[in-house]
Amino acid sequence: MKTYKFISWNVNGIRAVDKKEALKWVDDANIDFLGLQEIKAELEQIPTTIFDKNYQNMLVNSSSKKGQSGVALFTDIEPLHHDVTPHVDILDEGRINEFHFENIAFFNVYFPNGQRNEERLVYKMAFYNRFLEHLENLRAEGKSIIVCGDVNTAHTEIDLARPKANENTSGFLQIERDWMDKFVAAGYVDTFRHIHGNKPEHYSWWSYRANARTNNVGWRIDYFFVSEDLKDSIKDAYILDKIMGSDHCPVGLEIEI
Repeated sequence: MKTYKFISWNVNGIRAVDKKEALKWVDDANIDFLGLQEIKAELEQIPTTIFDKNYQNMLVNSSSKKGQSGVALFTDIEPLHHDVTPHVDILDEGRINEFHFENIAFFNVYFPNGQRNEERLVYKMAFYNRFLEHLENLRAEGKSIIVCGDVNTAHTEIDLARPKANENTSGFLQIERDWMDKFVAAGYVDTFRHIHGNKPEHYSWWSYRANARTNNVGWRIDYFFVSEDLKDSIKDAYILDKIMGSDHCPVGLEIEI
């Protein structure tokens, strides 16, 4: 048995984060899996100066639309299999790293945002459903599942500072929250809530406007989920809200496998 440490962070531009030296803390953090979302870069554009640690594996899935989306996964563990899961990310927006090790399928995901227009909301919901179907197929094959990333939805009223004011905002629409209910009911555990219960005022994203982060007017939209068979293996789950450099902060999971 080994305790693995996972970190997930929507960096909102890996080159911007590098200029702020906002990933240097990784060098001393003993992270087994570092999943970054919204890197907004191609493989060759990722700075070599983001941190000094030389991970053996850097898996990058960039968007076909330059300067948008994109995910990157760093680990010293050798994959049994890895993919970008194109049948879920059908628009090739660089949204998924799928990494298999031991009997686990681990996903680093930047889920779509539905705020642009109705068409993008429809796409977001279809993406959610394709993703869940893919996970269920893997579970049917006997795989355990770990999912991290920016899900772009706050699940319940305690997951954002101003729920009433955002009832008609994508990210807290009833249709999006209903899918989160469906996801949890299908046997996926919100690891932060598993450890911390219904503690309010714990957020992972804050608008750049109106001193939202200073005033902790935020949303919890970044998650680690595990399939129910791993629930008793969860050792810790947390939000690193003191780490700056993006409008999101990192979230973490420690799990014994």
